[in-house]
Amino acid sequence: MNLPDEDAVREALRSVVDPEAGMNIVELGLIYGVDVSDAGVHVQMTMTSAACPMAEMIVDDVHAALQSVVPSSVPVEVELVWDPPWTPERMSDFAREHFGWTFK
Repeated sequence: MNLPDEDAVREALRSVVDPEAGMNIVELGLIYGVDVSDAGVHVQMTMTSAACPMAEMIVDDVHAALQSVVPSSVPVEVELVWDPPWTPERMSDFAREHFGWTFK
């Protein structure tokens, strides 16, 4: 069975855009962890807010994006986590620059 590596999974996740922010979920820092093993692919992610109205759609988009790199016979689990809470400090330098946010 040809499993993707973590980098391939993260690259596939770059195609998933948070429609409220207009940026992909990797750059936004919403991906907390990717684990690829013989048991399958497990993605831990969060939303910018627990009240995010787009959460279900984004999770569905994550599953769809992973279909491009994960064989259909491999289980995929997408786990929403809320601890630690997301903060803008989790964003990539690219995202912070895009939004004009700098942190010291």
